[in-house]
Amino acid sequence: MRIGIDVGGTNTDAALLGDDDRVLAAAKSPTTPDITSGVTAAVRALDPPVESITAVMIGTTHFLNALIEGARLAPVAAVRLGLPATAALPPMTDWPDRQRAAVGGHGYLCHGGREFDGRVLSPLDPDELKRTAADIAARGIGSVAVSSVFSPVAEDDERRAAEILRGELGDGVHFSLSHELGRIGLLARENATIINAALRDLATVIVESFGKALAEVSITAPFFLSQNDGTLMDVDFARTYPVATFASGPTNSMRGAAFLSGLGDCAVVDVGGTTADVGILAGGFPREAAGESEAAGIRTNFRIPDVLSLGIGGGSLVSPDGETGPRSVGYRLTEEALVFGGTTLTATDLAVAAGRADVGDAARVAHLGTGFVTRALDRIADRLAESVDRMRTSAAPLPVVAVGGGSILVPESLPGFDDVRRPGNFGVANAVGAAIAQVGGEVDRVFHIPEGRRDAVLAEARDEAVGRAEDAGARRGTVQVVDIEEVPLAYLPGGATRIRVKAVGALDLHRIGTQQHGATAHA
Repeated sequence: MRIGIDVGGTNTDAALLGDDDRVLAAAKSPTTPDITSGVTAAVRALDPPVESITAVMIGTTHFLNALIEGARLAPVAAVRLGLPATAALPPMTDWPDRQRAAVGGHGYLCHGGREFDGRVLSPLDPDELKRTAADIAARGIGSVAVSSVFSPVAEDDERRAAEILRGELGDGVHFSLSHELGRIGLLARENATIINAALRDLATVIVESFGKALAEVSITAPFFLSQNDGTLMDVDFARTYPVATFASGPTNSMRGAAFLSGLGDCAVVDVGGTTADVGILAGGFPREAAGESEAAGIRTNFRIPDVLSLGIGGGSLVSPDGETGPRSVGYRLTEEALVFGGTTLTATDLAVAAGRADVGDAARVAHLGTGFVTRALDRIADRLAESVDRMRTSAAPLPVVAVGGGSILVPESLPGFDDVRRPGNFGVANAVGAAIAQVGGEVDRVFHIPEGRRDAVLAEARDEAVGRAEDAGARRGTVQVVDIEEVPLAYLPGGATRIRVKAVGALDLHRIGTQQHGATAHA
């Protein structure tokens, strides 16, 4: 058996799955500031046979919240290898003031980097790097982010620069290298690397808290964290690359929706306590955002799902004219909503008054006028339908799957979308999505494709992606290529083409159990 856990801003959800992927138990518990007690409460509510648990999969929003708040971030030295080019836009140029101040705003421009085909842009200058290290040491900075022009094509400069810097700074300093985290674009990849470096200390605390929580309920099985793209990483990888978990919440919900509904291609409406997230599933995986994404106002290149969020949830405040959201009572729903004895009219009260939900005391909302309730709920349905319509890419009929505790607000059909489904265990779809997460491997770089050699180059990229997934803990024979993207770069000579291949496979629990923590390769 295995357990999936999703730690959200309002609730910590948990689900117990058998080896046949059947959901055996589900539970919700309020999220707690110390992390540990909320997780232990949710797991205890499952009452799992601890000796039968082979793995635990956890999704969390803690790292994204830390960046948004500009809190609990470590100072970072951002070292970019690119001179004499790239000087016009130093590191963190376009960061919001709060986040830049939180990480210290320390940027260093040095020589190095490559051209798109791996040729040297400018040679590394060891003396320059040693001077940089001296300044980093003088400032007492313990985390370094190294980025280089076109490092996904040729990573040697970043590795060599890190060796030189580590030789000067000692082993107590964390290093994050951009070629391990990102794609081709320099600024977005550099930003992701700086954020990762700033979260390294927090990652250790979070991972240890999860380990402590599981130990308190006598679970000794290895645990994993879910990534932005719906795949898993082990605890060692999570400590090193915490930035890879940023969008795991929406991803888990969407993957769980696909699993619970049996649909691989559909729209998903995930309604929580504060927001509703609308996304599209293709082949059972969330459609990824095109190009760059943003996290707390910072451009990044994370692999995140293409999600449209709107301020409607179970805890959303309802105004006297029937308008719902975007303000919400959040985790105070069971204290402030009318049906729970509070004094605040919320969307949950509307659902109870309309007979869509049986929570709290329905008598407390009996005074609400039928017309008022109907108009308010119809307005919510219109806004959800409008969001689904904006996300779809064709006029073909599209089923809609409603999940999340707040999905009691979603009617049996939406305007323009007659096929709305609310599967069993919809309230913990995010935890189920975490539990069924697979292991992935990805290749994303510029290849040279000589005339007549396209198929051979694509096969090479496929094999590399499959190999990365297997190295990361996927069971051999289960790995499948789920996405291939080719972008010819007409402005570059020599048949240059950017190729991205993504492969996923089932977690090899036998191998993981033997190795305790599994592989530490990039998943």
